[in-house]
Amino acid sequence: MVQPSQQCTLCGLHSGAAALCAPCWEDLPWLPRSLCPRCALPTPGGEVCGECLRHAPQFDATCAALRYEFPLAELLHAYKYRSQVGLARAFAGMLRQAVPQNSDPIDTLVPLPVTRVRMRERGFNQAAELAKLLGKQLSLPVDLRSLRKIRETRPQMALPWYERRANVRGAFACDVSIAGKHVALIDDVMTTGATVDAASRALKQAGAQSVVVWVLARALRQV
Repeated sequence: MVQPSQQCTLCGLHSGAAALCAPCWEDLPWLPRSLCPRCALPTPGGEVCGECLRHAPQFDATCAALRYEFPLAELLHAYKYRSQVGLARAFAGMLRQAVPQNSDPIDTLVPLPVTRVRMRERGFNQAAELAKLLGKQLSLPVDLRSLRKIRETRPQMALPWYERRANVRGAFACDVSIAGKHVALIDDVMTTGATVDAASRALKQAGAQSVVVWVLARALRQV
């Protein structure tokens, strides 16, 4: 069977059935291996960073694939705001590549939810699309119902980092018991970690035994 062929989203060269050609894939801003295991910020020897030691987050670990910078930032903007949903498969492949093979067992994938207003505006939940593809690839169930965003918040990217935690405090709820479950919380971008921290708190309050964050991109500077 003849495989479909398309142009690379970044350079325009033929990329076969993939959204990116092999050279552009290799040139993506992949994160180094020496990362804080809790929040995925670079540390000299992969030790827990000072901030996580001083203020331990609600989530237990973070797995991130790439730095949030060019050209990934532009690809994510096209995915979220120009409805280029076809990029989700490439993003899922990037994130799967970053998940360690010997990671602790996960019972379910939970995408970071959005409000109904945001769903109507955008037409889809970018984290849910990633979670569904990852669930198929890893043979893991995806829970789209238990975690809810219960109030609208200001866009985090529009706020200085020191206002973001207050902006999302109490914004999530999990009304279903997930007692004893090991959850992977899926999102596209992590900047200060305030949003996934608030969501992780709701999951822990509902009984989750552990919450690890699987995120496509990690911002290395708090903006």
